[in-house]
Amino acid sequence: MTTTTHHSEAADRYLTVNNIEVIYDHVILVLKGVSLEVPKGRIVALLGANGAGKSTTLKAISNLLGAERGDVTKGDIMFKGTRVDQMTPNQLVKRGVIQVMEGRHCFAHLTLEENLLTGAYTRGISRAELKQSLEMVYHYFPRLKQRRMTQAGYTSGGEQQMCAIGRALMAKPEMILLDEPSMGLAPQIVEEIFEIVKDLNQSERVSFLLAEQNTMVALRYADFGYILENGRVVMEGDAKELAANEDVKEFYLGLSSAGRKSFREVKHYRRRKRWLS
Repeated sequence: MTTTTHHSEAADRYLTVNNIEVIYDHVILVLKGVSLEVPKGRIVALLGANGAGKSTTLKAISNLLGAERGDVTKGDIMFKGTRVDQMTPNQLVKRGVIQVMEGRHCFAHLTLEENLLTGAYTRGISRAELKQSLEMVYHYFPRLKQRRMTQAGYTSGGEQQMCAIGRALMAKPEMILLDEPSMGLAPQIVEEIFEIVKDLNQSERVSFLLAEQNTMVALRYADFGYILENGRVVMEGDAKELAANEDVKEFYLGLSSAGRKSFREVKHYRRRKRWLS
């Protein structure tokens, strides 16, 4: 019986980050032994304050650190049983992993539709397939369809975020790394975007790893969560359990009566014990 569980566990190990360290400029240690997993078909949230290492983790996975003079100096990153941390970002996209960068990088002078079409360039597909992919994106993002001939620079932040996710979808990914999707957006737009992420996850079977400061919203839509602080995973668990956890509530949701303490103070004793053991 144990062999079957082992086998299915291995099959579920879709994306695995094993104990990675990331150093910038050969000196600044940003990630200190981060490990996480995203099983196939799941939404996993990477949570933590600004500067905790969330974006660095995503960039390490999608091999975008080189542009910022960052290096994975320890550990490895596996996707579907293959080591991917030595690949180029393009090779990784072809394997099915794509990142949507923080800050909604759209080409301002191109229309929304032209932006979307740039997402399919790695695929070398026929015009008919291209049309099919566009229709799929418009199905999930009707707002983009309405505004498809508008230059991206003249659209709202929410529309640009939708465009960035839509462009990633055009590459037909199996997994999307989504960096701070809610940043700077009105709550109802955030809600709309997360609803679409959930829908894509369920209907198109796209797995998501999303880095997000908006802990409550992320945990409502994710299956599992990891909390990063100062480049380390300090807590992980089922999303519902994390959302109900008193320490998480107290620190990340500011729901404590005693005023906001650092997560480190709250957890200090217990965590030290864990590291020392």
